[in-house]
Amino acid sequence: MEAEHQIERAYRDRFTRLQHAEEEVQRLLDLAKETVFEESDPSAWFVAVARPERPLPRTAPRLEREAASDVCKSAHTRSQRLTANPLAVGPLAGLKYVTHNPRPGLRRWVLSTLTRNLGRQIHTELHHDGTAVLVANLTWMTVRGDLDADPAAIGIPVDEDVTGACCRDAVAVAYELAHRLHVDSSVHLTATIAMPHPTPLVPVVTEYGGYRSIPDHARRPRRIQSVTATMTPTDDDDRLRASAQEVFTDLMNQFGLTPRL
Repeated sequence: MEAEHQIERAYRDRFTRLQHAEEEVQRLLDLAKETVFEESDPSAWFVAVARPERPLPRTAPRLEREAASDVCKSAHTRSQRLTANPLAVGPLAGLKYVTHNPRPGLRRWVLSTLTRNLGRQIHTELHHDGTAVLVANLTWMTVRGDLDADPAAIGIPVDEDVTGACCRDAVAVAYELAHRLHVDSSVHLTATIAMPHPTPLVPVVTEYGGYRSIPDHARRPRRIQSVTATMTPTDDDDRLRASAQEVFTDLMNQFGLTPRL
């Protein structure tokens, strides 16, 4: 039987590890926001960080460039299996122009369309320790002529369909990276919707028949709280779909909406 002081130390050590993990996730979220906020007109951004419970040590073999490309390709394929709405194009599809050429970063590979005129702005990081970062512009091409009102006049528009696609893409890329690197622990995903300034966010949804609208009952929050989900290396597509739905629902509930993935 362990002594009382040993039990207390075990609890302290666990608390310290959890605190360090939370601080690291927040640091990565903040860094991702800094990276994208200066790259566009006022926009809302999906920002997600997926970090293993036990990240790989620095001594572990680094992810090769070709493997980084393969992770994005396989994640896109898996993500397409997680949705009942194939018309909602996620950020991984938009990375196809740069997937063949990941750029080196600080102990990570970076795939980005931020400085290219390639449509939706997307930024993805595949870290050698198993951490994945996904950031995408949720405002690009959201305002169209079929809207009854101009959301730009009252806030920053957020495309609900694209938000759902981002959630499943974030789950898929985190899962595929963990498998490629043989991560043997759970992966914790943290996601939010962020903007450079506290401007109201306006949700834009697609009704039956493809009609785009701003729901009258929707809230227009100035800040979205971060939401979380957890995946394991043994999860099948049904469980991954449930994780993506959990993140999507928690984000859109803050607008007063209940979405379908």
